Amino acid sequence: MQLTELDLRILHALQQDAALSNQALAEKVFTSAATSLRRVRALSEAGVIEKTVAILSPAKLGPLLLAITEITLDVQNAERFDAFDALVCDESSVTQVYRTAPSVDFTLMLTLRDMAAYQALVQRVFTAANNVRNVRTRFVTQRSKFIVALPLPSAT
Repeated sequence: MQLTELDLRILHALQQDAALSNQALAEKVFTSAATSLRRVRALSEAGVIEKTVAILSPAKLGPLLLAITEITLDVQNAERFDAFDALVCDESSVTQVYRTAPSVDFTLMLTLRDMAAYQALVQRVFTAANNVRNVRTRFVTQRSKFIVALPLPSAT
């Protein structure tokens, strides 16, 4: 899908506030409500907009344990990478999964209730039975910035 200037304005506005009504979105991007609705549907159908979600405040939900974990696999081939990828993607406490290079094979972002939940995850997933050779976890002591907006070409 070739993105138009209008598409880019819509995407920028939705990344800032996806709860905008269609009318408010149309006004913000200087188009009609019908055009806005049609373009948002087209962007969704094309997969440019993957999903619309609410971003919750960890501070308002009680204590959470945030961690960044680096994983090195023992056997490194496409089949084993895919198997581990599928395994960690099925874990609800694993919020982001990246295959990385060099030095570590995966970098994971974890969000857990407490250290007991982390230990259970380690026992269940980060074991030799799942082809894991090395685990290195760093625990987050402060989150200074968190955004999900992607950089877009400038829309005039």
